[in-house]
Amino acid sequence: MNLATLRLRKFEDKRIRNGHLWIYSNEIDNKITPLKSFTVGQSVLVEDANGKPLGLGYINPNNLLCARIITRDHKIPIDRSLFVHKFNIALSLRQRVFDKPFYRAIYGESDGLPGLIVDRFGDHLVVQITTAGMEMQKENIIDALTNVFKPQSILLRNDSNSRKAEALSSDIEQALGVTPETIQIEENNTQFLIYPHTGQKTGWFYDHRVSRQQIAKYVDGKRVLDVFSYIGAFGLQMANAGASESWCIDISGKALDELNQNAELNKVADKVTCVEGDAFSAMSELKQQGEKFDVVIVDPPAFIKKKKDQKPGLKAYRKVNEAAMRLLNKDGILLSASCSMHLKVDELQNSLLAGSRHLDKTLQIIEQCHQGQDHPVHPAIPETRYIKGFISRVLSAS
Repeated sequence: MNLATLRLRKFEDKRIRNGHLWIYSNEIDNKITPLKSFTVGQSVLVEDANGKPLGLGYINPNNLLCARIITRDHKIPIDRSLFVHKFNIALSLRQRVFDKPFYRAIYGESDGLPGLIVDRFGDHLVVQITTAGMEMQKENIIDALTNVFKPQSILLRNDSNSRKAEALSSDIEQALGVTPETIQIEENNTQFLIYPHTGQKTGWFYDHRVSRQQIAKYVDGKRVLDVFSYIGAFGLQMANAGASESWCIDISGKALDELNQNAELNKVADKVTCVEGDAFSAMSELKQQGEKFDVVIVDPPAFIKKKKDQKPGLKAYRKVNEAAMRLLNKDGILLSASCSMHLKVDELQNSLLAGSRHLDKTLQIIEQCHQGQDHPVHPAIPETRYIKGFISRVLSAS
């Protein structure tokens, strides 16, 4: 194995030794290993300033976040065997936790595979490759996935925005077999038809599986509102959990059509009411109409996609949660969640507090929500902990 060497500057190895997998361009000794000497996606041997190996990874010399480590054992090549090994380790966790094959099978950095996401839908895998380095390993990845998971099909959903930063093409590719247009999955005893070719991301969001179990304890016989419902992951599970009514708001008519299809599948269509429109406008209209709910679930798309979005994003979180509280009956329950990596837990909590005080409400946080076990957190990489949420009791001020 003869790889190009990527040398770090003095004192720039501490974060890597502490477990992080990312290397920035300003951490590299550009005199000894000039960035212009590397090609996009090239595999590299990473060394500290004294030439001691830190691991193997890949590089994109054109980006600020320019290198990622895949293995700390510099004697093991980045090949099919390495991917088979890492996939088996990832699979062992999922099989320990879940009794059915519906989960995020590979979660990037947390599974030691930066730039790779794999969702498992029974016998079908949907893959997202987000970096040039992983793109260079595509053949090894497909071979290893076939070996470990033995799927009927593998679909590459390489149409994410993150590929643009790596100057990669945006396309959807059938890598193995034929992935059906629709696949039936199960989550928390609820059935869903998903659309892997056309749905958001891979067609489904497994990350809130545990949050859906948590909030289900509060909905029996209650009137529930699911804001930003997509195809009904929260709303339909609440109907199945005993909610008397489950109202679902989404801006996408297509998503709501699929939600209604899933409501029929679960025989809860009589409980479900869909409202198509912008969430803020729809909640305002429901308020004007005098609608009230016992439980409101707010799981918006990321309002803070980049650090520059912090100020308007925080304002949006407060606004959406305040609007949700206005729709709650006395002694109502609010689940407020965020998938914004750049939003801190305390900031979400403060937005809830600010909204409740503005409405002269008393807020009691009774549970905290986290991403599911198939989205494990890498303790050295805060970015892997992106889901956060609170289940709160909202009372009149006293």
